[in-house]
Amino acid sequence: MEEIARFGVSMDSKLLKQFDRYITEKGYENRSEAIRDLIRNNLVDMEWKVGTSESVGTITIIYNHHKRELTDTLTSIQHKYHTSMISTMHVHLDSHNCLEVMVVKGKAREITDIANRLIGTKGVIHGKLTTTTLGKDLR
Repeated sequence: MEEIARFGVSMDSKLLKQFDRYITEKGYENRSEAIRDLIRNNLVDMEWKVGTSESVGTITIIYNHHKRELTDTLTSIQHKYHTSMISTMHVHLDSHNCLEVMVVKGKAREITDIANRLIGTKGVIHGKLTTTTLGKDLR
């Protein structure tokens, strides 16, 4: 088991009250776990900015499947990057619009490029890349 280090944090009481509200809203049991999560989030963001670490994420897009050749184009892009595509889920939102979620794994920079290609495809209504980490260094 790893050693636990304890440290103190000084902050303005107004900021602390805001932080305590945040803790309550998010359902944290204590300040320590909330601080650990905030640190982890920032470390993951740094990992993605560097772009060279093996990472995972999801690409979510919404599009009208009646748009001419759009479905074929999106499928073609996914096939081109098949080694990074772990899984996809396709949901029919209504008679025209679809939601597609792709779980991707690879170098952060490459995943970002794939997301940009998919989200930037003409006819995609909205898209978002959600990033995370393999978690190896965040225990």
